Amino acid sequence: MAKVTNAFDTYSATADREDLSNIIYNISPMQTPFMSSIGTRNVNNVVFDWQTESLPTPVATGELEGFELSRAAATATVRKSNVCMISKRDATVSGSQESSDPAGKRSEMAHQLAIMSKALKRDMEEALCQKGAKATGSASVARVTGGFENWIESNKSRGAGGADGGDGAAVTDGTQRDLSEDLLKDVLELAFQNGGEPSIAICGPFNKQVISGFTGRSQARQFVDANTVEASVSIYSSDFGELQILPSNRSRERSLLLVDPEYAKVAYLRNFQTVDIATIGDAETKMIVVEYGLEVSNEAAHGVVADLNVS
Repeated sequence: MAKVTNAFDTYSATADREDLSNIIYNISPMQTPFMSSIGTRNVNNVVFDWQTESLPTPVATGELEGFELSRAAATATVRKSNVCMISKRDATVSGSQESSDPAGKRSEMAHQLAIMSKALKRDMEEALCQKGAKATGSASVARVTGGFENWIESNKSRGAGGADGGDGAAVTDGTQRDLSEDLLKDVLELAFQNGGEPSIAICGPFNKQVISGFTGRSQARQFVDANTVEASVSIYSSDFGELQILPSNRSRERSLLLVDPEYAKVAYLRNFQTVDIATIGDAETKMIVVEYGLEVSNEAAHGVVADLNVS
């Protein structure tokens, strides 16, 4: 079809206003299931401590009539410690840009700080639930808080060659294997025997799908109605309680973390602070900083199925 003669078109126009949406689309994963599930507390030192204890071994035998008391030795508590680490994000915006009228934002600096605060929480999630080994650092080496995986010693299943870290020391990864319902049930049984009651299971996206295929269901797919098929498992009901299954992009795919939120905390030496950085020219810099560590109040409350295949 021919074009109308001398029709003025957009290719020749020089004054058409731009059409820029006032909505900014960001789909980067922002969930922090581990940090969002556990508690918090404030601490007053870069190295912070807590105590654990256990009841004496049960005794099923009785005593003789008129028995003479044999005094039992008292059991001291066990002192545990971890280290606070520092995480930061910053943003710098020129004076000209801050005075401009950007689409979808009232202030470029406010928008950049909002992005950086979300990024900082993701940094924290990764540090808290992975396997960074506890390190007190030095004037030239940054401190590291011992990540969740490094504390689990009582309730675990590891691949061949895998070894516990304990008290925040680095775990040794073992030979990877497929996640199975039997592996999960074995760790839940250990947790029950040790008094633990984990209620959350945190896993990567691949193993979340593996869990959704566990044969404990009557069939792999459940037909809800004619137009809906339910193919996921969000609650796993075991012999020892229910587990909420939470997928995560920040925990290691090779580890299924079993967490009792009552016995883990983010310990803040400095909660989130926005700091104005000295201006050295025609630009403004702000920094968001936080100093924090992980308290695993009692590692026997939790568990891990480690060394899993990731694809």
